[in-house]
Amino acid sequence: MSSGFQPAELGFFVTLSTCGSLSGTARELGITTSAVSKRLAQIEARIGVPLVNRTTRRMGLTPEGEVLLQHGRRILDEIADLDQLLTASKGTPKGQLRVNATLGFGRLHVAPAISRYVLQYPEVDVQLQLSVDPPALTDDQFDVCIRFGVPADTRVLARRLAPNRRLLCAAPKYLAARGEPKTPDDLRKHNCISIRQGDEAYGLWRLYSGREPDKHADAVKVRGNLTTNDGEIAVNWALDGHGILMRAEWDIARYLQTGRLVQVLPGYRTPDADIYAVFPQRHQLSARVRTFVDFMTEALAQKIP
Repeated sequence: MSSGFQPAELGFFVTLSTCGSLSGTARELGITTSAVSKRLAQIEARIGVPLVNRTTRRMGLTPEGEVLLQHGRRILDEIADLDQLLTASKGTPKGQLRVNATLGFGRLHVAPAISRYVLQYPEVDVQLQLSVDPPALTDDQFDVCIRFGVPADTRVLARRLAPNRRLLCAAPKYLAARGEPKTPDDLRKHNCISIRQGDEAYGLWRLYSGREPDKHADAVKVRGNLTTNDGEIAVNWALDGHGILMRAEWDIARYLQTGRLVQVLPGYRTPDADIYAVFPQRHQLSARVRTFVDFMTEALAQKIP
């Protein structure tokens, strides 16, 4: 790479890698597939190494392509952040902002907030990706990730956006038919709706009666005939009266307020999973990231109890 890469070439290659195909890149850039193929071939010929393995069905990066992608994303981010620092007096963030969030929370809270954010900051181009299984926090694919719980990885920065309690709940008709549990151990006799998400222990609910979790917390292995990896589906099953569900307050507050769901074991607490914005350390001075995180904090303060 002695002849040097230009930012436009880095941007092209990062787009190509993100889209995962020549045709997808063509649609993203508004050019023909043949033009994408030609430009890639010109870059590879100039630097003297292949960057992409092409087959009839899929496209994959070579080891050199993986290195270029890793460093290219970082370089483009640093160029954008440098531009923001040098033009900070203008007070207007601009450039691309890549956001990742979980499906349910992303749909209900992040996407509407982004809709309002871009009205206030129209020079920021936001790309939102929702994931059932969120990528690693150190993945350079995103600028900001919305996560639950304090991240253990010290290589990233985290800012708390809002509190997030998990509550046990059920429909009144289920409790009328099966009775209401009085202690955590009573949950073993009930049909409990389970959600398989991330690395959380499946079907193991922890409850404690004090203000803070301690070694005396009850760990209850629950069972039931309904399991899903989608929180919205689980809430709908609870609304239909199928069983007891543990779910974040942000997702069920409206149903608790209307009485369609009732809190179960209100004298017990579950471990909190507060909502955080997580981002690479190099983005801590980025105007795009800073304004977006501030905006999300204010938006959630108005929405989440």
